[in-house]
Amino acid sequence: MAFAQILVWFQSYGQFIYPKFKEHPFIVSLIFGTSASYMFIQSVQYIALHFKGELWPARFLGQATGMVIFAVMTWILMDEGLNTKTMVSLGIAAILIAVQLLWK
Repeated sequence: MAFAQILVWFQSYGQFIYPKFKEHPFIVSLIFGTSASYMFIQSVQYIALHFKGELWPARFLGQATGMVIFAVMTWILMDEGLNTKTMVSLGIAAILIAVQLLWK
């Protein structure tokens, strides 16, 4: 799931780093979108299997993982710092991940 989120970050925000991404959005969407979609499908399957068929954990884990990946990638590649509001949101995402993984 995390690697798929990384691909989605590059698909959506790579245009601000790589001019070719901005010039060829259809090709970028085909390459990154198809790969990320397949990874999401597989990760949801594994998460649902782990949680005995429950789908909510996959949704919450996907959303929270996306928030964390976005924050890290944007901080590292775009040099956008983390303000208090973002750090609180990431804390909530971390709590959401912990609840889904640790609550039996």
